[in-house]
Parts: sequence; structure tokens; C-alpha cells
Amino acid sequence: MHLGALWRDLGPGRSELVLDQQPHHSNSLEMAHGGVVMTLLDVAMARAGSTLAEPERGERSVLITIEMKTTFMAPATGKIRAEGRVLRRTSSMAFCEADLFDGHGHLSARASGTFRYLKQRRQ
Repeated sequence: MHLGALWRDLGPGRSELVLDQQPHHSNSLEMAHGGVVMTLLDVAMARAGSTLAEPERGERSVLITIEMKTTFMAPATGKIRAEGRVLRRTSSMAFCEADLFDGHGHLSARASGTFRYLKQRRQ
């Protein structure tokens, strides 16, 4: 991801990344642009899902987004943090949620998404 976000934590079925918001991440109201917020939430969920990939079953640790819903609750400013988690994993899908917090730790947005595990290419 080229937004400049950094991974802070990663574990089985969960992820956390932070972004020190810069002017180019902001909209005209000087808060994080909705596209930036959605990208962070999407990446946090997909990365959480990737921690549960099963290479022995031919799965890659890359997931594709099938569906995503985002609810914006408050402006996101300052150093923003996204936390992703897997709610359920099936044989080919991961059902995930992610929360985005502003620089004061207040919940700014929440997303839910469905992700598909990609199979490794045959050589």
C-alpha cells in the first residue's frame, strides 16, 4: 500500500495499521478523505484474513475483496488507526470487520467485508 501506512500489529485473524495523516490524505475539510478511510479498512480486513491462509491447501496469502460496506460515524483526523479482524473463515472465504479510530482513539468508521482466498498458480 502506498499511502504511507505502517503495520503496527499482526496476529492470527487480526491486523492493525496506522497512518500519520498528511495534507494529501485529506479532503477540503481537512479530515481524512473517505477513499483513504475505506482503503485502510479494506487493507486491514484483507491482511487479517491473509494471516489465516492455508498454503498447504494451495492458498495464497492474497485475498480479493468480494463485497465491502462502510459506515462513516465521525471525522478522522490526526494519526489514524485501523484494526481488522476475521469473524469467520470458510473453505474459500473470510468474513471480516474493521474499525478506524481518529488520533484521539475515537471510533470514526466501521466496515464489514467478504474476501476470497486466491489459489496458487500451477507451474
